[in-house]
Amino acid sequence: MPAVLRLEDWEKTLRGQVKGLAAGWSVKEDRGRVRIKIRFPDSAEQSVTLQKTWPKDFDSAGDVYVRIRNIYKLVASGDYSLKQAALAAEGKAPKLIEQQDWPGAVKRFEDQKLLHGTAIKPATWEAKYQPVLSDAVALLTSRNPPTTPAELIDRCIRKWEPGSRTRQERARNLCQFLRYVVVREQFPGIWQPPGDLKDHIGRKPATATSQKSDPINDKQIINLLASLPDNAAGQRWADVVRLMAELGLRPIELIYLSVKSDPKTGEAYWWCSYEKRTGGGVTKARRLWQLPLHGEDGELLQWDLLKRWQAKLIELPPLRAGNGASDAISTYLNRRDGWRSLRAQVEANDQRLSCYSFRHGYSVRGHQRGIDNGSMALAMGHSIEVHCRSYPWATEAGAAAAFDRAATTTTHTNSATDSS
Repeated sequence: MPAVLRLEDWEKTLRGQVKGLAAGWSVKEDRGRVRIKIRFPDSAEQSVTLQKTWPKDFDSAGDVYVRIRNIYKLVASGDYSLKQAALAAEGKAPKLIEQQDWPGAVKRFEDQKLLHGTAIKPATWEAKYQPVLSDAVALLTSRNPPTTPAELIDRCIRKWEPGSRTRQERARNLCQFLRYVVVREQFPGIWQPPGDLKDHIGRKPATATSQKSDPINDKQIINLLASLPDNAAGQRWADVVRLMAELGLRPIELIYLSVKSDPKTGEAYWWCSYEKRTGGGVTKARRLWQLPLHGEDGELLQWDLLKRWQAKLIELPPLRAGNGASDAISTYLNRRDGWRSLRAQVEANDQRLSCYSFRHGYSVRGHQRGIDNGSMALAMGHSIEVHCRSYPWATEAGAAAAFDRAATTTTHTNSATDSS
């Protein structure tokens, strides 16, 4: 009469069979399900819980072993991570990684974005798409790649603050790419991204403070410029500061800067071809107006930026790499003692400093010199409504001036009445 295997016997057999597949392989129970673990001496540990119930007898243990053996073969081929192999064994995995030409797909997606449909500009691709897609490809071709769109999205955006604009842009642009590879490249449907990104992007916590920055004045800008290194690199970055301060530029607009000539008068003037997409539409390319800073002696500073630009004497540093112009400028300034000192001054007044503070300072300078809201909004490339909402001092300055005029008019009227 054959011996009846006790529970401990078939469990020992299963564990021994899995261990015998290859060094580092093991199996155990995890809350009633089967969990596989691989320990590699030269890489991180991998583990996965299968959608299979932990066996109760020899027959069900044999079925589990067959599934694990199939997973092992896929992993041993070098084409699958453990998680991908587990999905493949269930018939849910995407194609083999070697069949998924992720780098090539990115290149073809770039051509699609630049040359077809609502074509974007190369600078937009480099600033908004290339960084997140480079990160995605690095993850997808790593030894432990994500196996679902949701996992890929989370790993590409998790280091940015929940609810932030950067996290939102990276998630949306990555999803554009995933939709492209499914529809145009015929990648498996498993890579179709989720339609709702709210759970990925998240929301800023209720305790989060506004990230809007505050303006800095002419003296602060001049002191910052004086603190920058007196070498070729320092001068390039000093010109970045001068252009943003004197023209009221967004950081990205430095990439779209040029000089045009009036066809009638021949007068040269600054031009910005950047078009910003907003909830209300697209802000148009525009002419720029200089607002020179006042020096300590009260005289306007003559930086001759336009003439130097025309003479090709202004060479800007690389602003297209990485996460774009704003990130490049912030990275450079954050390493400078003068900028750190200025930040301490600003934060001592419960305010915030960023590379947009130069643009905000331009707005204050314009209103201090009596330029109306409409003209300032036109010069800065947004609507009057946005201008007044973003720059409260614009409406406050206008109200103060209006009441000053009213007070002066009342005084004159009363004087005339008294004398009559």
